Amino acid sequence: MAIFGCILIVIGIILFFVQKNYSTKLQSIKLATASTVGELQRIASEIAGEIGSGNLREYVKVRGIIRSDRPLISELKQEPCVHYTMRVVREYEEQQTTTDSEGKTRTETRRSSETISSNSQSIPFTLQDRSGELLVNPDGGNIETVQILNEFRQENFNSSSISFGGFSLAIGAGMGGGRRTLGYRYTESILPCDREVLVIGTAADEGGQVTLLKPIQSDKKFIISLKSEEELAKATANAAKWFFYGMVACLAIGAILLILGLILKK
Repeated sequence: MAIFGCILIVIGIILFFVQKNYSTKLQSIKLATASTVGELQRIASEIAGEIGSGNLREYVKVRGIIRSDRPLISELKQEPCVHYTMRVVREYEEQQTTTDSEGKTRTETRRSSETISSNSQSIPFTLQDRSGELLVNPDGGNIETVQILNEFRQENFNSSSISFGGFSLAIGAGMGGGRRTLGYRYTESILPCDREVLVIGTAADEGGQVTLLKPIQSDKKFIISLKSEEELAKATANAAKWFFYGMVACLAIGAILLILGLILKK
């Protein structure tokens, strides 16, 4: 009982940090100043005229369309985008033998999986609204994506490699390990071009060009979202609320089980 209590307390502590992250994200959404590309360019020009270029540092939220003349091509589906994440997961079966307290053995076939390849890439892109356009450097951003692929393919036993789109991987004898491969699951998500997006981050005039990038301050989030500001704030608030409830429940129940376990041991 005490062990279960300790496990719940550990889970509660983990949920505390998750909830704190969502609370900080919600605060960032509210704290950032709503702006347009034209307003930021005007402010950057005024600051440059007074004290020189390179001094713009404003935490803002800007909505616009993603543009890129030379977009990334996603690895699996080969779709144009400015950010993608992909994963290839091997799904397999293996025989597992267990022995009970009476010495009897039992063999079961269990299905499991392992990631054999994953990749993520981003490129800077242009954010365009009615008043102009600026550059977004997505490095370090919390990027919301759209899943464009989730496909399972059975293994071709006569092949020494697997491939999908621009991805290929040699599969040698080491891929066995006593496990019978059933196939491979391919998943991919992207931040597509020509979609409206909300960017919350620091506006800086780097090299004479206004750029949105990751804030230096740890309490300010860098967010790139396909949701509207209202949708994003609501989803973040709900997540923070439910993680808070989960944290309280785990800590309370965990503490009770821990105390009862210690009492029963005496």
